[in-house]
Amino acid sequence: MKQLIIVVLLVLQASFLFAQQEKKYIKKGNDLYQQQNYKDAESNYRLSVGKKDKTVEGNFNLGDALYKQKKYSEAGQQFNKIASGSNNKQVLAKAYHNLGNSLLESKKLEESVAAYKKSLLNNPQDEETRYNLAYAQEKLKQKQQQDKKNKDNKNNKDKNKDDKNKDKDKKDQDKKNDNKNKDDKDKKNQDDKNKDQDKKDQQNGQQPQPNNVSKDDAERMLEALNNDEKQTQDKLKNKKLKGAKLRISKDW
Repeated sequence: MKQLIIVVLLVLQASFLFAQQEKKYIKKGNDLYQQQNYKDAESNYRLSVGKKDKTVEGNFNLGDALYKQKKYSEAGQQFNKIASGSNNKQVLAKAYHNLGNSLLESKKLEESVAAYKKSLLNNPQDEETRYNLAYAQEKLKQKQQQDKKNKDNKNNKDKNKDDKNKDKDKKDQDKKNDNKNKDDKDKKNQDDKNKDQDKKDQQNGQQPQPNNVSKDDAERMLEALNNDEKQTQDKLKNKKLKGAKLRISKDW
């Protein structure tokens, strides 16, 4: 029984010493915080909470010191941890309020609005939180309007780009059609010239009446006519190939 009493006394003494040490670090941290030496204040608050995150006061002050150093992400994690580990409405209201501030500074507007609402659920009379909520909601509204405007502008730019591309495609197609019509017209003109030439060749090579031409002369004339026709066909063939090559070149 005596040994048990000794153990209890030692535990109580150790707890008392730890509590005294914790208060010492918090007090030192508070002094540094007042001097705006937030970095050293953070170090002392961390020593005060230790590995077991002992007191709400030390954890709150640690979060505040992080916030003052603009370590908003770390501060938010600290206040979220406090809120998750407490059932005290007053603690919850302050933790969510500070969490909302940290999220707002991090431009996480929707999350900050949600945090302020949770704070007001635990303390509906907090006018500062109510003001911050209204502020965050207004910022969120402005962001949503700007996002919508940016989206509309992007859609208009995309539409204008599509219209320009369509106009360009139409112009290219019109140009191709004009080239094709020109080629078709050139081909028709060439065919008409060739027909006229064939007609002239036939007229120039027209056979005289049989009673005025001997059989041998008639055969020589017929052979000459056939040769002229073959040469004309060769000319037409070469012209068509040349024309086709030009069309391919234009289409390319």
